[in-house]
Amino acid sequence: MNFKHFFSSVLLAGLLSSPAFAVSVEDAYPEVYAEIPQEWRDVLDTIELRQGAQDLSLVVLDVPEGFYFIDAEDADTVLHTIWGNPPADNVMGMIFPKDEFFAENWGVEIIYEDIGHVSDKDASEIDYGTLLRDMQRDTRDENKWRRENGYPTVDLVGWAEPPHYEANENKLYWAKELAFEGDDYNALNYNIRLLGREGVLVLNFIASMDELPEIKAAVPAVLEMPSFTPGNQYADFNPSTDTLAAVGIGGLIAGKTLTKTGFAAAAILLLKKFWFVLFLPLIALKNFVFGRRT
Repeated sequence: MNFKHFFSSVLLAGLLSSPAFAVSVEDAYPEVYAEIPQEWRDVLDTIELRQGAQDLSLVVLDVPEGFYFIDAEDADTVLHTIWGNPPADNVMGMIFPKDEFFAENWGVEIIYEDIGHVSDKDASEIDYGTLLRDMQRDTRDENKWRRENGYPTVDLVGWAEPPHYEANENKLYWAKELAFEGDDYNALNYNIRLLGREGVLVLNFIASMDELPEIKAAVPAVLEMPSFTPGNQYADFNPSTDTLAAVGIGGLIAGKTLTKTGFAAAAILLLKKFWFVLFLPLIALKNFVFGRRT
């Protein structure tokens, strides 16, 4: 018997100990569902809201009672069809708080970036003021691509929460405040990165600035959900066989792992979550629960 494989299987089984189940949007939010026009019900009927242990290949996500998870296909429906973002092929799923209708609430986009093992040796040496100014310049440069492709420009206002790195857990946090052209409210981009053996798990909170207190309160619970599977954790890195990433902690924060087009497309995902409302008949908007945000 291969005892190493057996031991890894036992550990993985432990990670998957929470039973997984799913509910429909109609069952989860019956009052909201009853107010939605039929054409949008047809879209929502394809989505399953999941809880419990979710196997995402290199990562296991254990979704507790207060949240819902949707898989990659359903996440594309939300991001592209409902929220009006460009299609993306690297999203593993999304997390939403359960207490309000998910399509109008803030959400967490989940991506795995297969970029190699990210060294954290530069974490204590980064000047985050200088880094912010560099990122603001890069964001302005990307606006040319956005204009040419019919998307609103964006301005990086500053840190909504300065970056910090937890070396003992290999977790990186930071948050950006962004102003999109034509919007009268600013976007919040709260970022979490979990460093693994040969890649990084990306958790992007898609929200507005007024949701920052809610998100900061939810971050500890969200951080408890993902775990790299045995053999794929940061400490499992083997310098003799594994790939080393071209960026360090500073590069992750600056988004240097993305191409220029990828950065622009990713930035668009930060706030475009209100288009769903625009398609509702005006008469339905009078008493519609979506109205709490402007």
